[in-house]
Amino acid sequence: MRELNGAELAGFIKERQLKQVRNLRQEHRVVPRLLIVQSKSDNPVIDTYVRMKQRYADDVLIEVELVKLDETAMPAKIAAANIDSNVHGIIVQLPLKNDSQIDEILNSISSNKDVDGLGDDAEFPSATAEAIDWLLNGYNIDLANKKIALLGRGRLVGAPLEALWRSAGHEVVVFDVDSGDVRESLRASDVIVTATGVPGRLTSDDVASGAVVVDAGVASEKGVIVGDAADDLRARHDISITPIRGGVGPLTIAVLFDHVIQAALKAAGKL
Repeated sequence: MRELNGAELAGFIKERQLKQVRNLRQEHRVVPRLLIVQSKSDNPVIDTYVRMKQRYADDVLIEVELVKLDETAMPAKIAAANIDSNVHGIIVQLPLKNDSQIDEILNSISSNKDVDGLGDDAEFPSATAEAIDWLLNGYNIDLANKKIALLGRGRLVGAPLEALWRSAGHEVVVFDVDSGDVRESLRASDVIVTATGVPGRLTSDDVASGAVVVDAGVASEKGVIVGDAADDLRARHDISITPIRGGVGPLTIAVLFDHVIQAALKAAGKL
């Protein structure tokens, strides 16, 4: 098995970002800032991901403000941050406790500050989709003429990744979480990205020898973060696959803060 280690790649990116932020601070007196808006809820998985972002920000000298609000209070906070020149990026940590306002809330973020790339008019691509692209590029996995399957069409991974890769001219087949028997189609795929949030959804029987598997699924079992790939799949030695920890997540965070830095550079007149 070849492990596709996103954390290792993120480490190299972080070194470059730290130099950029130091330059912004010292030469241009610009301090990159990110606002994270989170629901008031007890979700250990979400709290873990927020802490990861905060630690990463500390490492690259980016300031982060975290606010936990009811969904009804989020638009006002976002509106204030939209016009605050000292805030360069705004994200809403998903999922929300109440998803009924999700589109309205995400689309209320100014397009030039939507660093997660989830709003309809965001100037930045989806952070997770771009992270998966970076991951495969980092391991010299060329998607040209490859059969690509996306398992899950969610707004965080499947939908934006489909759009990104189709725009690059790649052949992509997408299966919803509740699609029927897709084993034959999956086994015919060279690259599989799974993001259903269903533990064990992708099994060894679904994947052919030599395939590349990117497990972007996130779920919690008894307080432990798990992915979509079943244990029998992870035990194989004839595939390339991301680890449960240190795969897509660290690179998504790296991309997110790359977008914050780009927004800050633009504010400094350097882009």
